[in-house]
Amino acid sequence: MGSLIGELQRRESVARAEAEELRGRIAQLAERLAGVEDRLSRLVITWETVDEVLSEAVPEAPPVVADGAVPSRSGRMPAAGVLAVPPWRAGAEASVLPQAYRDLLEVAEDAGRPLRAGQIAAAAGLSTGKAKVEGLRSRLKRLVERGWLAGEAGPGLFGLPARNGSAAGAGEAANLG
Repeated sequence: MGSLIGELQRRESVARAEAEELRGRIAQLAERLAGVEDRLSRLVITWETVDEVLSEAVPEAPPVVADGAVPSRSGRMPAAGVLAVPPWRAGAEASVLPQAYRDLLEVAEDAGRPLRAGQIAAAAGLSTGKAKVEGLRSRLKRLVERGWLAGEAGPGLFGLPARNGSAAGAGEAANLG
């Protein structure tokens, strides 16, 4: 019987050592993942800031070309991947917005009530990862700043603004200011 018990103890010891090694590797990978996610989040915020700065350079009544891009004051098109959101004006149609922003407005309209950024991401079929939702929140706040969406009704809630004579602001979104 001694050899059976000895063999079981040896196998248990080997399994414990392997488990400990794997836990160490998982901890290292988790640390690496956290660093990469942090870097990714900062890059998303940087892109959003660049987009915001370039969008603020758009003239008062920006001309919009077919693909939704808006030329800068110099008349040149913004850098690739930069989306410009013109301010909302009475009679303005969502078609002046880039498609990604039109999609966000459509989700808000379909919901009929204020939603959180994560809910909007899920409804729009976008990634619900932390960094992606933070980037989306920046775009939603840009739509709020430019008058396309109403401000946050509660912490982190976005909805359609009440417009005079417009059904778009009906329901809970009418309480957004």
